[in-house]
Amino acid sequence: MTSFLRVAAVGDLHCTRTAEGAFQPLFAKVAESADVLVLCGDLTDYGTPEEARVLAKELAGVKLPKVAVLGNHDFESNAADEVSRILTDAAGVVVLDGTAVEVLGVGFAGAKGFPGGFGARALQSWGEGLVKAFVAAAVEEALKLESALARLRTPGRVAVLHYAPIGATVDGEPIEIYPFLGSSRLEEPINRYRPTVVFHGHAHRGQLEGTTSAGVPVYNVALPLLRRRFPEQPAFRVVEVPVAEDAQAVDDTPPAVAAAGARA
Repeated sequence: MTSFLRVAAVGDLHCTRTAEGAFQPLFAKVAESADVLVLCGDLTDYGTPEEARVLAKELAGVKLPKVAVLGNHDFESNAADEVSRILTDAAGVVVLDGTAVEVLGVGFAGAKGFPGGFGARALQSWGEGLVKAFVAAAVEEALKLESALARLRTPGRVAVLHYAPIGATVDGEPIEIYPFLGSSRLEEPINRYRPTVVFHGHAHRGQLEGTTSAGVPVYNVALPLLRRRFPEQPAFRVVEVPVAEDAQAVDDTPPAVAAAGARA
């Protein structure tokens, strides 16, 4: 018999020093609707320890397992390690960075990701040293994701990113910034390891969902996007990820996806 784990995902909280109490209503609804909370980066606005402490206080009341990756905003103040430590120590958040964790029978693999563009127009390692270093950073993040996915042995698997792995979920953003919203290099390990579902944020004006070229579902869970598209509902996405002994049966079962704050 196949059972399901309800995974609630949201990104781009951009918690500030003055946001105390702002996220408690959202997190209370998550606790009613899901078994696990996934946070897809840009947890803080400027990446300061003060902002992380405010968010940790908000999250401390969420009595669910919590899994996260950091986003570009969380690196702004060169305190990303401290931001991660505060969220882990004060709120029990498992911050993934090329690492994986099993929660209630479902595997979670996470990495921040990086910009670089999509498909044939992705930036290539050619020319100036700074360009090569930029591309190398994108490749490194893809390798981190691949390493994390390779560790998972559970039938249900969730990939957690901040940057988009496909162009479809950034469509709607100004075309000039598409290359800075994600990288199709992240799609390669996803297609290879075929997780049940992929969550990312970062593209506030993108699209809610898409699929990789291998058919893996990808969901953009940026908080501003969810709030705009579902103004009457709590701004998070719930996906039911299969948990079963028969891995083949699980792989052939598409995830049940709900609109923001609701079950399918």
